Amino acid sequence: MSARSLRADVLARVARPLPPLVVPALGLLASIGIVAFVLMTLGNGSTRAWRIYHVNWLFWTGLSQAGVIFAASQVIVGARWSHPIRRMAEAAGAFLPVSFVLFLTLWLGRAEVFPWIRHPVLEPAVKAFWLRGGFLFGRDIACLVVLYGLSAWFLYHSLRLDDARLSSEQAARSRDRLTRLAPGLVIAYALTWSFLTFDLVQSLAPQWASNLLGAYSFMAAWLEALMALALLAIFWRRHLGLQDLVTPATFHDLGKLCFGFTVFWAYLFFSQFLVIWYGNLPEETSFLFLRMVRPEWRGISTAMLVLVFLIPFWGLIGVKPKKTPALLGTFATISLVGLWTDRYVFTMPSMVQEAPKLPLGWPELAVTVGFLGLWGLAYVWFARRFPIVSPHLMDELEAEGRGGH
Repeated sequence: MSARSLRADVLARVARPLPPLVVPALGLLASIGIVAFVLMTLGNGSTRAWRIYHVNWLFWTGLSQAGVIFAASQVIVGARWSHPIRRMAEAAGAFLPVSFVLFLTLWLGRAEVFPWIRHPVLEPAVKAFWLRGGFLFGRDIACLVVLYGLSAWFLYHSLRLDDARLSSEQAARSRDRLTRLAPGLVIAYALTWSFLTFDLVQSLAPQWASNLLGAYSFMAAWLEALMALALLAIFWRRHLGLQDLVTPATFHDLGKLCFGFTVFWAYLFFSQFLVIWYGNLPEETSFLFLRMVRPEWRGISTAMLVLVFLIPFWGLIGVKPKKTPALLGTFATISLVGLWTDRYVFTMPSMVQEAPKLPLGWPELAVTVGFLGLWGLAYVWFARRFPIVSPHLMDELEAEGRGGH
C-alpha cells in the first residue's frame, strides 16, 4: 500500500461515527454530576461537594495533561511503535481548557478545601506568607497558563501536520517545532505539576512535608494516562476496525509501559514511606498514621495499594495479558480505579481528619461520574473534529516500511 492510499484508508476508517448512545450517555453523566454538585453546595452537603470536586480535579487533570506528555515523550525518543495510538493520547488534551475553568471555580469553595483558610498558619512566618488563598491561586493559575499554553502549542503543530495542503517547508517547520517543544513541555510538566501538588495536596496538611510528593504525583498521573490509553486503544481498535494498525505487538509495548510504571509507582510510594518511617518525626508520621491507623481510612488505604500495585503487577507480569485486549483492559480499569483512590487517600483525610465513617457514598459517586462525563464529552469533541489516528504519522509509518525498517 502506498503512503497516499494508506492515508486515504486511515481517513476513511476514522470517519466512522461513534455509536449513537455515546454522547447522550456522557451528557447524562455530566448532568447528574453537575446537578448533584449544585444541590449539595446549596444544601447541607457543601463541604463534601467541594472536597470530592478537588479530588476529581486532580485525577482528571493529571490524566489529561499526562496524555499530552505521552505524545511529547514519543517525539523525544523518535518512537515508531506508538504511531497508531499517539493521537488517541493527544485527544485527552481537549479536557485541559475545561480543567482551567474548573480550577477557577474552585476559588468559590476554597474555604471547604484548604483548612488553613479558616485556621491560618501562623508559624513559621515563611509558611504563613506562602499559604494565603489569593497568593496560592494566583501562582497556580500562572503555572496552568504556562503548562496548558505549551500543551496547546504542541497539539497545534501535531494537528497541523495532518493537513495535506502543507508545503514541504511548512511541514518541516512544524516537525522542527514539535522536536523543540517536546523536551520543554516534559520539563515544564515535571516542574509545574510538582509545584501544583505541593500547593493542592501537601498544603492540605500544613504541618507535613515531603520532597518526593511532587515526583510521586506526576508519575501517578503518567500511569493514569498509560492505563487510560490502553482502554482507549482497545475501544478505537474495535470500533474503527484498526486490527492491522493496533496490533498485539502494539498492545505488548503499551502493556510493558503500564507494567513498568506500575512498579515505578510502588517504588516511589515505598521510598516516601520508608524515609518518613525511618525518620520517625511526629510532624511527618502523623500523615501516615492518620491513613494507616484510623479505622475509617485504613481500609481504603489498603485497597489503594492492592488496586494500583498488587493486582496489576501480578496480572501484567506475563506476555499474554499484555497482548490480549480483554485482559489488558481489565487490569487497566482496576489500576485507574486504584489511582483515583490514590488521589482520594492523599487528599481527603487531610481535609476531613477524623470522621465517624468513611466519607465515600453517593454524593462522591455523583460528582465523580459528572467529571467522567465532562472528560468524555471533551474527548469526543476532539475525536469528531480531528482524525483519531494521525494521517501524517501513517505516512511516516508507510515510508519507514518501504525503507526496510
